[in-house]
Amino acid sequence: MEGHGRLTCENLEGKVAMHVLRLCPVFEPPPSALLGRGVRFDPIGGMQNHAAQLSRALDGLGVRQTVVTTRPPDAPAVARLGRHGRVVRLGLPVAALRQGYGAAAWLRAPGLADGADLVHAHLGDDLAVLPVARHVAAHARAPLVVTVHGETRRGGPFRTVGARIERHGLARADAVIALTEGTRDALAAGGVADERLHVVPSGVGAEFLTGLGVPELGEPVVPERIPAPRIGYVGRLAGRKGVDVLLRAFALLRDRTDAHLVIVGDGPERAGLQRLAARLRIGDRTHFLGFVPHDYVPRVLRELNVLALPSRHEGPGSVLLEAMHSRVPIVASRTGGVPELVEHRRSGLLVSPENPAELAAALRELLESRALARAVTVAARRRVHDRTWDRLVHRVMEVYEAARPAPVPEPEPEPERAAADPAVDTAADVG
Repeated sequence: MEGHGRLTCENLEGKVAMHVLRLCPVFEPPPSALLGRGVRFDPIGGMQNHAAQLSRALDGLGVRQTVVTTRPPDAPAVARLGRHGRVVRLGLPVAALRQGYGAAAWLRAPGLADGADLVHAHLGDDLAVLPVARHVAAHARAPLVVTVHGETRRGGPFRTVGARIERHGLARADAVIALTEGTRDALAAGGVADERLHVVPSGVGAEFLTGLGVPELGEPVVPERIPAPRIGYVGRLAGRKGVDVLLRAFALLRDRTDAHLVIVGDGPERAGLQRLAARLRIGDRTHFLGFVPHDYVPRVLRELNVLALPSRHEGPGSVLLEAMHSRVPIVASRTGGVPELVEHRRSGLLVSPENPAELAAALRELLESRALARAVTVAARRRVHDRTWDRLVHRVMEVYEAARPAPVPEPEPEPERAAADPAVDTAADVG
């Protein structure tokens, strides 16, 4: 892509010179959008947290950012982001078709992109972000970086209904970031040039490195008031997350009537899951706490005895990283990018998806073997000690710099012609 502007961004001691336009169909919502109608929009998830954590880390380096995303109910249309950025929320307040985000972004983002040095799109299930990103990058005459989130789609990233859109969009990106090595390999097999592929995993933010967060939703969520031992789940309540499998596994622990199941999160499956818990006769020991702001998640995790992630399909599993950093023993499905993060029986336990009996056995083992629980948490903390955004942000900056074209050297000035020798001129005149 010709005409890219030179990217320059001095560190905290310098001046802000880089402007990144971030296109993200979903982004971390304000606390006001975590209640009521906002629940229908699945406001909390891996991409939301990843993009928000990255944006905060870049803001700490002095990068100016404009985040263009969807607008759930009760979220402001424009909000400040850190010291140097803003979030612009577009779309209609309807819980379908991403609120028409693609059309709204196509119309609005070019104006928002004026002066942008780089466009960074986050690709999940919504393929519309790719043509919008190309359109905006062409308008801004800026390089395009795309982060591919989550597990590669079943059958491979280029064998879906939207294969042509995805292949076309990624082929024209100046750089593509994968969150796991498995996704990187699938993208390479699908035709993305190796020199444009980079792996930068998700990390944990400052809230996991400092004190425990405090909720901003009024009535505090207090899992510590729930009797221990506590088996926990943190995430969206959607079908692919397999929370129904966790409920069935918990029901199999019939002799562990002292144990309680803590479900933190919300989403379209909540009502059905509550009905399932009642049918399984575990409703009195299953606690649905709803959404919490992400900066409160460290406090929630540290009150759990075991964290379960029973997903049917999963990408890098950001909550696993957070639990490992918080020294919480984990049981997770052996799917997607999870095995890259969790070594079975070393840093956690892995089980087959859709297998309540196997999940129940793993939960029991961690509840009843303190030695195993301690061993896996020590190994897990050691494994992820450097997966923090204050370190990973520099790898993203390297991708940004690599995406820009090499500066065209200015032509060297022609050598000045030698001044005429007056003596020669005089001699010529005499002759």
